[in-house]
Amino acid sequence: MNENPNIMAALPVRPLLIRMSWPMMLSMLIQALYNLVDSLFVARLGGQAFEALSLVYPIQMLMVSVCVGTGVGVNSMLSRRLGEGRTDRANAVAANGYFLYFLTWAAFALVSLFGLRGYMWAFTDDPVTAIYGLDYLTIVTVGSLGMCFQFAGERVLQASGNAVGHLVIQGVGAVANLILDPLFIFGIGPFPELKVAGAALATIIGQFIGMAVGLWLVSRSKTILVQFRGFRPDRQAIGEIYRIALPAIVMQSLSTVMTMGMNKILGLLTDTGVFILGAYFKLQSFIFMPVYGLSNGLVPPVSFNYGAKSRSRVEGLIYFAMAIAVGIMAAGTLLLLLAPGPLLRLFDADTAVLSDGIPALRVIALSFVFAGVSIILCSAFQAMSSPTLSLIVSLLRQVVLLLPAALVLGHMRPSLIWLCFPLAEVASCLICLIFYWRVRRLNLLSLEG
Repeated sequence: MNENPNIMAALPVRPLLIRMSWPMMLSMLIQALYNLVDSLFVARLGGQAFEALSLVYPIQMLMVSVCVGTGVGVNSMLSRRLGEGRTDRANAVAANGYFLYFLTWAAFALVSLFGLRGYMWAFTDDPVTAIYGLDYLTIVTVGSLGMCFQFAGERVLQASGNAVGHLVIQGVGAVANLILDPLFIFGIGPFPELKVAGAALATIIGQFIGMAVGLWLVSRSKTILVQFRGFRPDRQAIGEIYRIALPAIVMQSLSTVMTMGMNKILGLLTDTGVFILGAYFKLQSFIFMPVYGLSNGLVPPVSFNYGAKSRSRVEGLIYFAMAIAVGIMAAGTLLLLLAPGPLLRLFDADTAVLSDGIPALRVIALSFVFAGVSIILCSAFQAMSSPTLSLIVSLLRQVVLLLPAALVLGHMRPSLIWLCFPLAEVASCLICLIFYWRVRRLNLLSLEG
């Protein structure tokens, strides 16, 4: 019998999922906290600076989406090759993953040379806001090599069973960013006052520090050997990665489309909707981020055990992840049902926003549990070579069902517009469960046990 020392084959599924997921859940909470604090620092520079940061946010999210989606492909294929015992192919996937992240950085840098000015002026007529935004975007796109390689290191370590490495990389980069933010933004001590550009500079320095830590940790891995000397792109490995990564990239980018679409609809039909939606997204990140961390932690062990043909472990991982996600989402639902007013007051909401926002948050909260189930099953689909199903569910949740429902309900009565969230999530969850039943019948039941 071939003994596999990898913890993803030997550790019981519940401790395995916790071990793989808790660092990612914690790191995503750190990231959510960082985004909030970063926005508060920039807001102290004035309304134009904060508006500039808001306008560049979709581009930042698009960059992150490309990196996260690419990481899903690297993570899934690397874990699967390890599960199959094909160490040579696993090493090839890891090396080509770094190569693809290098190309991703080159694409971001190229876009910064030709597309940023037109983007900023398409969304604002204020020259100060446009200059702030251009300064920020130019720095974070040209300097995005750190972000790209940071993602590469995180995914390689996670797929090889080192979940704590991901937390170390994220944590070191985030802490450096938080320390440097006020120094560069406000010019404290010997540091120059760079304002919005200082926030961008702090961001990329933190990412380069995370990149360096990631490269060091990968070089010490006993499971994966990544060699760059004499490297040549492997067409087969790249194809394997992108077959899963491309749908994941599209799926990750849907949140940007959804946010822009909802802002447009709310701006046309309500006076307070855009503010409420913005406050909601700040709040829900602290609820959804742990579930996304859990779902990301689910992919490597499911991919590994799917490659190892262990049906019981695959199903045990999925069901345990769903139970945790439902628990987190239920707690989030209770929070928004019981304390929507105090939560909105964190953002200095006025009387009109509180009047419209309190019932809005309560209605949106009814969608959380259904969203949690869909998020977990979408990650399971990606891990089991069914990324298209994951893409379909995400399209339904965030675009195809949500935006038309918002438009129709808003025209009926503006206060009804928030029902689009529970309606879209319930319908998407039911379809997702049907997809899982099909995948289980066609793919899982044929595995050995």
